[in-house]
Amino acid sequence: MKRLLNCFSIISLSILALCPLLSLAAGPDVHKDKLVGHWTFEKGEELKDLTGNFPDIKLMGAEIVKGALDVDAGKWAITVGDYKGPDIKEKTLMSWFSFQNNAVIKGSILCIDKISGDHFDSIVYAERQPNQWMAGSSFFRRTDDFKPGHKDTTKGEKFMMAITYKGDKTATVMGYRNGKNISGKGYEKGPMVTWEKDDAEAIWGKRHGSVGGGPGDLDGLIYESRIYGVALTEEEIKGLKEGSLSVESHDKLTTKWSIIKSY
Repeated sequence: MKRLLNCFSIISLSILALCPLLSLAAGPDVHKDKLVGHWTFEKGEELKDLTGNFPDIKLMGAEIVKGALDVDAGKWAITVGDYKGPDIKEKTLMSWFSFQNNAVIKGSILCIDKISGDHFDSIVYAERQPNQWMAGSSFFRRTDDFKPGHKDTTKGEKFMMAITYKGDKTATVMGYRNGKNISGKGYEKGPMVTWEKDDAEAIWGKRHGSVGGGPGDLDGLIYESRIYGVALTEEEIKGLKEGSLSVESHDKLTTKWSIIKSY
């Protein structure tokens, strides 16, 4: 019996020792090594990608207001210059956002776009269905309606939207609002696309486009945006909090912590 109790104690201690590691698996730093774009719009880093992969943002009428990117009809933002990160294929697009006027539609709270041609994926509001979020894409190649989806009609509520793309040839697309799956089993549609070095840009406000403009608009505040080079799971997305990520600098020499936003 004593030997049995000793074995039980050892097993219990082993499980307890593993608990912190298990909790980190879906915590705020999950897949930090796969983060290829990160914007907080905070003072001192308003236009910076904290991973150092994307060039600085150019404001095309949009404004930085108290640590948020304020987009509106005809007012948007885009990174201008060469993307220097790894190839992006499987991915998660993610932004924290609140509406100021949800009658302004068909724009995006985050878009990844090729510079060399018409290939994009973006988190788009109310393009195909009233008040519904969707995965925007070139010629709807990776676009279908999320089922059951989620109707956003409120103003001022801050929430997180995320869309994941997984697969080798055909994309499996899933959508999440505040970590909750709004796409059921998701859908499979369209070819996967790879965004390569020197051929990727990020856009906010417009559905897609270039420095010359593009279709769609949104009216609201974008508090933080992230692009992961991996399709996060529902559990992993639930564990992410705005402003809580520890970010390793581009030169790998120092580490900075994002400020948790309280407004």
